This record gives sequence, C-alpha cells and structure tokens, in this order.
Amino acid sequence: KQNVEDLGGSVALSSETGRGTRVRIKLPLTLAVVDGQIVQVGNQVYVLPLAAIVESVRPLPGSVLTIEGAGELVMVGETTLPLLRLGRLFGVEPRSENPTAGLVVIVEHEERQTALLVDGLLGQQQVVIKSLETHFRKVEAIA
Repeated sequence: KQNVEDLGGSVALSSETGRGTRVRIKLPLTLAVVDGQIVQVGNQVYVLPLAAIVESVRPLPGSVLTIEGAGELVMVGETTLPLLRLGRLFGVEPRSENPTAGLVVIVEHEERQTALLVDGLLGQQQVVIKSLETHFRKVEAIA
C-alpha cells in the first residue's frame, strides 16, 4: 500500500459476505507519460523522449570519422559529436552499415550532446516510461 501511495495513488478494499474482497488500485499514469519519438533500427523500435531531441539529420558522405580508441564521431554542420550506433549498442542488425543510409538523432542530456544513428523515424507517440517494477516486483498477482 505504501508503494502505491508513494506514487500518488491509492488502494481501496471492499468486502461482501459470501462474494469476496475487491482490491482497487489507482495509479496516476499521467506521471508516467511522455511524448516520444519512435525510431527504428533493423526490426526493432525504440522511443526517445522528444524533450531530449535537438534535431534529426541525414549524415553527409564523409561526415563520420573513426578515432582509434575513441569510437566514432559525426560532423553536423560545424559541430563534431560522438556517434552511437543504436544497432551496435543493443545488438540489433541495422538495415545498412552505411551511416548515410540512416538518420542521426541528436539528443542532449545535462548540456552534453550525442548523435544516435538509427535507420529511420516512425512517428511520435505518448508513451509510459516510468518503471513500476521497483515498487511492485515482490507483490503477488501483479503482472
């Protein structure tokens, strides 16, 4: 009960003789909904928070550089950014290994920008991002 209340929710019990007990759990899902950009890598889809996205661009030929021991960088305009290939990060085969066949989504967190290489953008959607597992992992009958 305390875990539910910590999330801003409530638990209500009602009993009826001979019929049983009803447990009603109300959770404020609005706390766990965010606007997201759906991206695709291979046959997988991922959601990036819209608030973290600076821009999306198609990398130009020759704009991706490999630095020995440091990974890949991508030139976007006058800026050089670290490049993470989401396919490699998650062990998913992209449609193409050629970066110019995909899109670079530039994300920002704590004033640091990173370029994420994806196969494409699929649209925007509101999604639930808050993991309730930490609050309910030991509670029976919760899936």
